[in-house]
Amino acid sequence: MPSDFKFVVKVKDAAAPKRVPKEVSAQLKGVASAKSVARMKKESVDCPVLDREVAFLVCFACPSFVRRVTGEVNCAGTQAPPKEWLL
Repeated sequence: MPSDFKFVVKVKDAAAPKRVPKEVSAQLKGVASAKSVARMKKESVDCPVLDREVAFLVCFACPSFVRRVTGEVNCAGTQAPPKEWLL
């Protein structure tokens, strides 16, 4: 089985929801239900590309995102999210 990802990152519940830029929210409309987006806003990941904690929705919209499986994110680690997404 070929490995299409470089990193496996744990998804964790954030103590306080992180701000999600409007560009990311607009990009995800129609992709996920409002209930799923509301739940994902309360989650975060330690991004291996940026070496800092980011909101899961930023990770989900990132070009390096491959898949989320059982509380873990598979990340290709090739591209960072656009700088305007990072608050």
